[in-house]
Amino acid sequence: MTDMFPVLRVLGTLLMIFSLTMGVPLAVSLWTHDGVWRVYPQAMAITALAGAWLWWQLRLFRQELQPRHGVMLVSLVWALLPLSASLPLLLASHGSAHPLSFTHAYFEAVSGLTTSGATVISGLDALPVSLNVWRTFLQWMGGMGILILAVAVLPLLGVGGSQLFKAEAAGPLKDTKLTPRVTGTAKGLWGVYSVFSVLCTAAYWAGGMAPLDAVMHMFATVSLGGLSSYDQSFGHFRSPLLEAICVLFMLVASCNFALYFVAIRKGRWDGFWRDPELRATLLTLVGSGLAVSLLLWAKGVYAPLQALRHGMFNTVSMATTTGFATVDFLAWPVFAPVLMLLLSGVATSAGSTGGGIKMVRMLILVKQARREMNRLVHPRAVQPVRLGEAVVDNPVIFSVLAFMLVYGGTVFSLSMLLLLTDLDPLTAFSAVLASVNCAGPGLGSVGPASTYAVLTDFQIWVCTLGMLLGRLEILSFMALLTPAFWRR
Repeated sequence: MTDMFPVLRVLGTLLMIFSLTMGVPLAVSLWTHDGVWRVYPQAMAITALAGAWLWWQLRLFRQELQPRHGVMLVSLVWALLPLSASLPLLLASHGSAHPLSFTHAYFEAVSGLTTSGATVISGLDALPVSLNVWRTFLQWMGGMGILILAVAVLPLLGVGGSQLFKAEAAGPLKDTKLTPRVTGTAKGLWGVYSVFSVLCTAAYWAGGMAPLDAVMHMFATVSLGGLSSYDQSFGHFRSPLLEAICVLFMLVASCNFALYFVAIRKGRWDGFWRDPELRATLLTLVGSGLAVSLLLWAKGVYAPLQALRHGMFNTVSMATTTGFATVDFLAWPVFAPVLMLLLSGVATSAGSTGGGIKMVRMLILVKQARREMNRLVHPRAVQPVRLGEAVVDNPVIFSVLAFMLVYGGTVFSLSMLLLLTDLDPLTAFSAVLASVNCAGPGLGSVGPASTYAVLTDFQIWVCTLGMLLGRLEILSFMALLTPAFWRR
């Protein structure tokens, strides 16, 4: 048990830091006079006191964080931070005509921090502005990773910070160093993320959004989160220009931010375009968007330009795990929404803000399958798996195979749990897949025109677990369940 004390001490510090982020919706509430400003000091105080108590009790347990500590801390942060993030939602709804339950508030907070974009709240247009800012701001913080931000800005995490970075980063290639010190890498990634955030806000504002709308939808776009401040999601704006801007920044955010960092640092972009994962990501997103658009036109759902507009936007949105919608795409030919949901599992790059299994894993799997087929014909041939010019080591291939097995088992197990509750198969499977991929809307009863509030509390907890497992990339959490992990 004492082995967890250094982890809990750092967790206490992170809670104190996280409490300060509630100053953002507090400032908005005071500025817009939305009437709920009092909930933020209360939530800040509860979070800060809990963090201070943890830190004070364990302040003497200072030691370098080992790999197992990184896994512990990442798991604890993603499970416990939503408790704090849900406080403003709970306190603001207390005494209202339709108060949020703890289950719904925690689900909403997890959805925000994991950038899933699923919601249980209806009547978003009438929600206090600061609460919508808080919901969308949670996505922005969770997009690049809260612990990566902590590594960047907290000197006390400089020792052992590499373990946190590896545990938090998404994808199978986590040991690639961009700078000599991991703090420099974390600062660089968040710097690029912040630059894109400013550009996206400016583009939305110039395209006709009100300033607060531009900021909130920037939070949801660059994080590929998709929570909106309107019940109609992005369809509220009815603007082809804004939709085009959104598609552009979703494509940008779906690529590996490390590539942007290296290109900007070196002042050269030639290596950026040679990256095989980036090319596969953009080809998949743009190609699938055009394919769905062509299907909508061929089936007579829309005229050509409308088919391109709605097909490209909604396909890219779902495939990048953003989850914005401009129309109810469940009314389209069934091939389209099913394809869009399946793409959410594979279409974003490792190192991006998207969810799913990541494109690099699919490339490795495809190349490994090709190698095995070649071995049937040429059993003595030496044929290494390559990504671009780099050889992929066998341990990486084995980790990808293990991840895919656990990913499939997780989706299957959680889907069966929902089926035990008599939920219809389409809704059960799509809700789990959308949750584990952090994609937001599913099919059936949890489509883009509905919310997850149609589910029972137990079903919502299953989806909440799916979102957490998807954000942790499953293996980190599964490692905690093994006896070897806890053996000293």
